[in-house]
Amino acid sequence: MNKKELVKTTKYLNNKNINRGSSGNLSYRTNNGFIITPSSIPNDKLNEKNCVQMAFDGTYKNKLKPSTEWRIHRDIYLKRKDIFAIIHTHPTFSTAIACMNINIPSFHYMIAMAGGNDIKCAKYATFGTEQLSKNVIKALENRNACLMANHGLIVGGKNLKIASKLTEEVENISKQYLQILKSGKKSVLLSKNEMKKNIKKIKDYFYGKI
Repeated sequence: MNKKELVKTTKYLNNKNINRGSSGNLSYRTNNGFIITPSSIPNDKLNEKNCVQMAFDGTYKNKLKPSTEWRIHRDIYLKRKDIFAIIHTHPTFSTAIACMNINIPSFHYMIAMAGGNDIKCAKYATFGTEQLSKNVIKALENRNACLMANHGLIVGGKNLKIASKLTEEVENISKQYLQILKSGKKSVLLSKNEMKKNIKKIKDYFYGKI
């Protein structure tokens, strides 16, 4: 991964209306830390020079400040050695569910793409705080995606391409689940045993292709 790919992925998600304006932030792991998008730069104006190199101690080398959510990225990288890219967004449908402070249950087999029987919603905490990092890390246990209460969505992956694809999948799942909630009817959930099989099949197929 490199800065060019980071910029390309940011603009791709912006064009897909996953992010708008300067909302959200992306990063990828490096040998000595991580590269993250800057604070307050519109996504469609981002370039490679804007991307900020950060060390795990929170220091950085750039005239621009890193995203205000840099702590979440740093703490996930320190906790999860299997994650090499992180995408945090405020997509419409995922954020709507996050504002309900609820998990997305196993109503559809594609929930397995996030790595578990459901997609959890991390408890609310003020953006950029250590408490928010702790809440997100807990919700990401054995998973690669979670909602953030009254905030948005965060996804981790082996690379930016995988994380981007998972971001789109979770947003689509969220749209479907909102339709169920609007209907007032109760969804039929897949069993833990069935989800276990789905998780294995999707992992073998999805991660083996990218």
